[in-house]
Amino acid sequence: MKEYAVENAIQDVYPDDFAWCYGCGRLNKDGHHIRTGWQDDKTVTFFEPESKYMGMPGFLYGGIIASLMDCHGTGSASLALHRKNGNEIGDGSIPPRFVTASLHVDFLKPTPQHVTLKAVGTVEEIHPKRWKVATEVYAEDTLCARGIVELVIMPTSFQKKDD
Repeated sequence: MKEYAVENAIQDVYPDDFAWCYGCGRLNKDGHHIRTGWQDDKTVTFFEPESKYMGMPGFLYGGIIASLMDCHGTGSASLALHRKNGNEIGDGSIPPRFVTASLHVDFLKPTPQHVTLKAVGTVEEIHPKRWKVATEVYAEDTLCARGIVELVIMPTSFQKKDD
């Protein structure tokens, strides 16, 4: 088992039709497999980016940090609404899915490669269908980026269509 891990991730219980996201879809064999869970009253994701996500030697490409924040945000909002609805991961209920409406990232320090990143989120409900997640991304103990993700409940038009 990895030193850093989320044992009960919301992405583990997304229905198969919605588990294909490149960032957090457990069924996307080429994806990042980002997993988000609770840590006290915050949400947490640990991510080990591969060397191919280099921006310059020794440092990560900023887009991978934005991708981490994006999927951490959708998972965080899903966790919060699932809990608000009286459910927890693994109780057999289907969690709500979110999509990103807005993503803002501030890069504070260069993010080193070959370090496990930790995204920590604080979730706020803006409206019953719109949520905000403030996220900080750490490389070890160094705060490298912070951002805000605003999310909306996934519209039914996103559901899989028969071809």
